Amino acid sequence: MTDFATRVENVSISGIREVFEAAGEDAINLGLGQPDFPTPAHARRGAIEAIEAGRADAYTSNKGIRQLREAISAKYDRDYGLEIDPGDVIATSGGSEALHLVLEAHVDPGDEVIFPDPGFVSYDALTHIADGTPKPVGLRDDLTLDPATVEDAITDETAAFVVNSPANPTGAVQSEADMREFARIADEHDVLCISDEVYEHIVFEGEHHSPLKFAETDNVVVVSACSKTYSMTGWRLGWVVASNRRIERMLRVHQYSQACASAPAQFAAEAALTGPQEPVQEMVETFEERRDLVLDGLTDAGLEVPTPEGAFYAMPKVPEGWCEEVLERGVVVVPGDAFGANGEGYARLSYATGTEELKEALEIIDDATRAVR
Repeated sequence: MTDFATRVENVSISGIREVFEAAGEDAINLGLGQPDFPTPAHARRGAIEAIEAGRADAYTSNKGIRQLREAISAKYDRDYGLEIDPGDVIATSGGSEALHLVLEAHVDPGDEVIFPDPGFVSYDALTHIADGTPKPVGLRDDLTLDPATVEDAITDETAAFVVNSPANPTGAVQSEADMREFARIADEHDVLCISDEVYEHIVFEGEHHSPLKFAETDNVVVVSACSKTYSMTGWRLGWVVASNRRIERMLRVHQYSQACASAPAQFAAEAALTGPQEPVQEMVETFEERRDLVLDGLTDAGLEVPTPEGAFYAMPKVPEGWCEEVLERGVVVVPGDAFGANGEGYARLSYATGTEELKEALEIIDDATRAVR
């Protein structure tokens, strides 16, 4: 009898999904990692016009339509002063597929992949699926990733390390000095730096820096998406940027697993990137206001929480039994250990929900915190 592949047996359903399924229908959901704003109208129109004109009926180029890749290239020039050849971009089915392509193209069986713990759930799972060896490393007290910790973890078996800024689940933003160090580490140790920049525009203090800007070799690969910046999670449109030799290897995986990203989503993404950017700023300003509300509420409840500088998550330290108590009272939060062993004793709260719901949830959290102390 055919058994199941070890790479699949080593992957379980996300702890985030388990929490959702345990919650009641009327629960206030602070666990969902998606903006509660509509996709900008001009992005929707981009898809609608392409569909009505019959331009979205067929396969596109494996890498994606030329005008989308040109828009992505222009974005990196506009935002970071980086010159990216459109040929060095693959449009993917969300940031998740982009991460999958990078790991499949660069990780051999047994190769180590270093990533933050707590960190995004896909890093561990996709490393297993690539037959690699996950190597999670802990964070600083402010929940940022220390380049020295990454460098100390590198061995002869290390294929890659992951940097995520702004970060899920912590909301932490890496400094420019850190990003310079990550680029240096990738260059000097000849290992791949995978920079997950899906939340790149949701920054409240300072600014986002990419290690791609500081690398002297092609050992930095960037993954990003429209999902969070333009509230387009359901459109499933991301991309990967890398040197051409790396892009061509990733294209081999993409060609046979996906062929191309959804054509309507590609036209929507092009419109999102080239059209008005005011909706993005409006979302970021709202997220910052909600961030401050959540921080005040958690602090008033007596919880210690590092100040998130980006994304839309807060990760407070919580007493034992806190997550269960909060969930029983009708507020969905995600236990920190869903994001790695070092997340134990924390919880992730998403403030990508309405202000009134947040206020109600914080009152419940205050009561729940008193109950478990």
